[in-house]
Amino acid sequence: MAPKTKIKRARAAKAKQSKRAKRPLAAKTVRRAGIDPKRVQAILAKLDEAYPVASCELKHEYPFQLLISTILSAQCTDRRVNEVTKTLYVKYPTPEAFAYATPKDLEQEIRPTGFFRNKTKSIIGASKAIVETFGGKVPRTMEELLTLPGVARKTANVVLGTAYGISSGIVVDTHVQRLAKRLDFSRNDDPKKIEQDLMQVIPKDKWILFSHQFIWHGRRVCQARKPKCVECNLESLCYSKDKTV
Repeated sequence: MAPKTKIKRARAAKAKQSKRAKRPLAAKTVRRAGIDPKRVQAILAKLDEAYPVASCELKHEYPFQLLISTILSAQCTDRRVNEVTKTLYVKYPTPEAFAYATPKDLEQEIRPTGFFRNKTKSIIGASKAIVETFGGKVPRTMEELLTLPGVARKTANVVLGTAYGISSGIVVDTHVQRLAKRLDFSRNDDPKKIEQDLMQVIPKDKWILFSHQFIWHGRRVCQARKPKCVECNLESLCYSKDKTV
């Protein structure tokens, strides 16, 4: 081989090595400590220990009542909603009764739940849609439920999971938002993004029970202002900055 050819080949090989050296190394996928599968499973096991039969605390007899109660529960406690619905479902026993109710009368009935004017519009609008579009039955799909006035993913997930046993997603209320951040399951503030984060780490067959367990834990132990960390069976797995001694 001619000397010139050897030199050219050597230079070409050197240039290739130089290019390879300059290429940035592929970033390694690092799993955040908060969503490590072993930690997630440990938390789920402890939730099962504490709340093996957690369920929706809104009293209802059938899916339509659950839908109305869930709409009423926005910015209101389940206990207050249950007090209101004791007489509400006697006065308005069917979807038709709600659909064609006099707004001012319904407003007075649900006033104790707060935001009663907006809730009245949502309840009447959702009831009319159920009567006129869905044959008086509460829809069984997320897509259809989201067409109802006053119904967002949280309400739809409650109805689908509790009334129909359908795992469509995870209920994200104020308690779930708080616990998701404290336990580092999510670092988002938007409920939709928090739900997506949770759906990535919680097995689908646990979504319904997990939703209730997180809500129960938030109400009973991991409260907003003064979390009862001494009583919490998740304390050893939690590294939230606002833990109490």
